Amino acid sequence: MIAKNQTKVLVTGAGGFIGSHLVTYLKNKGYWVRGVDIKEPEFSKTDADEFELLDLRRWDNCLQATRNIQEVYALAADMGGMGFISNHNAQILYNNSLINLHTLDAAKTNGVERYLYTSSACIYPEYLQEEADVKPLKEEDAYPAQPQDAYGWEKLISEILCMHYRNDYGIETRTVRFHNIFGEKGSWEGGREKAPAAMCRKIAEVKLTGKKEIEIWGDGEQTRSFCYVDDCVEGIHRLIHSDFSEPLNLGQDRIVTINQLADIIAEIANVKVTKKHIDGPMGVRGRNSDNTKLREVLGWEPKISLEDGLKKTYDWIENQVKEKIQNKTETAAA
Repeated sequence: MIAKNQTKVLVTGAGGFIGSHLVTYLKNKGYWVRGVDIKEPEFSKTDADEFELLDLRRWDNCLQATRNIQEVYALAADMGGMGFISNHNAQILYNNSLINLHTLDAAKTNGVERYLYTSSACIYPEYLQEEADVKPLKEEDAYPAQPQDAYGWEKLISEILCMHYRNDYGIETRTVRFHNIFGEKGSWEGGREKAPAAMCRKIAEVKLTGKKEIEIWGDGEQTRSFCYVDDCVEGIHRLIHSDFSEPLNLGQDRIVTINQLADIIAEIANVKVTKKHIDGPMGVRGRNSDNTKLREVLGWEPKISLEDGLKKTYDWIENQVKEKIQNKTETAAA
């Protein structure tokens, strides 16, 4: 039942990693929440008041999802880690373009008041990210445009679409550019997992199986900044209710190499590992977030340290790996 004057919000991609965390955050804030996805959350029951299984590549499903809704958090996307993004360009561009076009237009049709679009740091030009010691990326660095892959291009086009829907139709759109969000209850195996989850899994396997070695794509000196999911959901909630309508970075501005990321996680796990560097997709050489505008616009920035976020993430993934090993052992013994 919806309480009088209770704001009704939609989270698309609510079965995914960030979306499921956002649903819980918004419920705790007192919102009535509808979650929509093509799948239910994999690792916990949804906290949404309503959860609908809908393919948002179809406009009629988007119309159904946005009915009687005041605010939309548009997180639905076909995506994954670097290995997935670099090998599924056509699929990503096609699926995500349909999702974004149809969801925004349906929101406009149904009179949605506020619409937050989740873009990505992948929109930034490859020519600004060719060195590991990269200059932090400012929002205005997006142009002249040259994203590395189709995922970045479709995000950039959807940013422009939001701008025109705001200007032409009056829907209050907000755009956030995520910089490597990580945390528990997300993909940790299967090819769609991102670097922090993959590294946590590999090191948990070392700890639990007696392995000594982990594989790292490339030389491990590529650099990134990583933002814990609790900071992420707080940031986008602050942004959707701000007066700022231009794209805004959301991430930590502390840069580390992938080798350093592995070392931090190994210390958390209290194990020693040997790094084996192999060929594999590495993405851009370096990427970091410039948070100057974030601090100016929101009077806030992510607070949770990389170590604290990784500790929570590693503990959760270690339990997942342990359970998988136990299941295999039980199956083999049966």
